[in-house]
Amino acid sequence: MTHQTEHADPFEIRFDGRPLPALPGQTLGAVLFAAGVRSWRTTRENGRPRGLFCGIGVCFDCLVTVNGDPSRRACLIEARPGDVVTTQEGAGRDV
Repeated sequence: MTHQTEHADPFEIRFDGRPLPALPGQTLGAVLFAAGVRSWRTTRENGRPRGLFCGIGVCFDCLVTVNGDPSRRACLIEARPGDVVTTQEGAGRDV
């Protein structure tokens, strides 16, 4: 059996204004990590950087703003062509 993603065309999303390549079936967290982005959120206190931690939706370290909607877990959201993803500061204030 062949997976659909093996033959699907790559597409782009935008992260903080820059284009990143994505493949169908990848989560936003996977797209960001594959592009070398390791953090995309800061903590409420002290502004410490966060990114993928558990990778399965249990924690909240990978929160991003997606298409204007804050506090989305990048590890759970499948990337879609044209998605606009931005760094999130603390509890969801778009940067």
